Amino acid sequence: MAKTKVDDINRNIYDVVDKDNYEFKMQKGLNREIVEEISKRKNEPDWMLDIRLKALEIYNKLELPTWGPDLSELKMDEIATYVKPKANLNNSWDDVPEDIKNTFERLGIPEAERKSLAGVGAQYDSEVVYHSIKQELLDQGVIYTDMETAVREYPEIVKEHFMKCVPINDHKFVALHAAVWSGGSFVYVPKGVKLDVPLQSYFRLNSPESGQFEHTLIIVEEGASLHFIEGCSAPKYNKVNLHAGCVELYVKDNAYLRYSTIENWSKNMMNLNTKKALVGKNAQVDWVTGSFGSKVSMLYPMSILNGEGARTEYTGITFAGAGQDLDTGFKVVHNAPNTSSVVNSRSISKNGGACTYRALVRIAEQAKGSKCSVSCESLMLDEISRSDTIPVNDVQTDDVEFSHEAKIGKISDKEIFYLMSRGLSEEDAKAMIVRGFAYPVSKELPVEYAVEMNNLINIELEGSIG
Repeated sequence: MAKTKVDDINRNIYDVVDKDNYEFKMQKGLNREIVEEISKRKNEPDWMLDIRLKALEIYNKLELPTWGPDLSELKMDEIATYVKPKANLNNSWDDVPEDIKNTFERLGIPEAERKSLAGVGAQYDSEVVYHSIKQELLDQGVIYTDMETAVREYPEIVKEHFMKCVPINDHKFVALHAAVWSGGSFVYVPKGVKLDVPLQSYFRLNSPESGQFEHTLIIVEEGASLHFIEGCSAPKYNKVNLHAGCVELYVKDNAYLRYSTIENWSKNMMNLNTKKALVGKNAQVDWVTGSFGSKVSMLYPMSILNGEGARTEYTGITFAGAGQDLDTGFKVVHNAPNTSSVVNSRSISKNGGACTYRALVRIAEQAKGSKCSVSCESLMLDEISRSDTIPVNDVQTDDVEFSHEAKIGKISDKEIFYLMSRGLSEEDAKAMIVRGFAYPVSKELPVEYAVEMNNLINIELEGSIG
């Protein structure tokens, strides 16, 4: 019987390369003068420049991590840390320059805004070029804007929270981010306000040999609720690009936040992102994550359950193909009694791709009555791919319910044969099995984004009979 060869193919709309038509591109490398120039161009207050310079000092002292994927191809002296496109911040798509607007039209962002979103932010390289929010949310006191505007217009809120959830000495790439951050989104949901329709920010990196360092800061006050969606993509170049964003989430008592991400970077991207949430009493944060593309990923969202009765759920899927080393997972710290966490991670590897699930569960001595359930499943589509599970479980009290389950397996020849006996091609049979494996993630996404995730799976799987 002829076998299906599952090859990497053109990533359709995601790999369309726009002309590198920037207004300003920082010289490559990283030093004090570059950091000061970024701050000067943004007309920042002194307190923000002080944070940047302190972060630069820490970055220069910290070593690269050696316990994960090989990062030797990343050379900061070949990366431009700031690229300003030929566009200013606009609140109408009509005012966005045609070439940039066309990129976001291809990606479906304006259409998604019209159909299913309460607000949208769109970043191109290092700057947000479009931001909008519906008037009814403004009337309720909701703030949704870019980070630069937040620094100028809401300095006290930003100063209280910026790099406090994720301290700048957390690791080397957090320090790098704090030194050169640019763009990103700021969301503030007042006490008791519940958003029924999601907000979305989309980050597009176009310029080659550059980095994107957006900062997302979300504060959901007591009793409020929000669903925030993050999308990311970039075209493929021959040189390494870097993504080192940072997400800080504050979920206050009795509040709820769902944070959904579809990351579809190109396969020359080093994705070294950091995301963390602080969760209050009887509050909940849910993470839904789809990781596609990128040459290397090191991404471990984290929930710190500080309030009694705090809850978190993580549902994530990773898909690694040829030449990809995707090291992902989840971290949760139970710091209070009667907290709970549920972790459901799935990974798919093909054509020699490597997926690693790296996780931390820490249940502190004072977190009595807490519950944690971890499920990690890996599917390999051939004999040359790799999947590893590296959990760390630190349970410091006996008064807990804790379970950890891990499964690693190959795609079943019997299942493929059965589906082919029912009239499906081998290629369609494999795709059906993989989509079924990914279903726990896609069902947690709004329908438009579930469709996008399934399309990405189809792109990854599509090949030729031979």
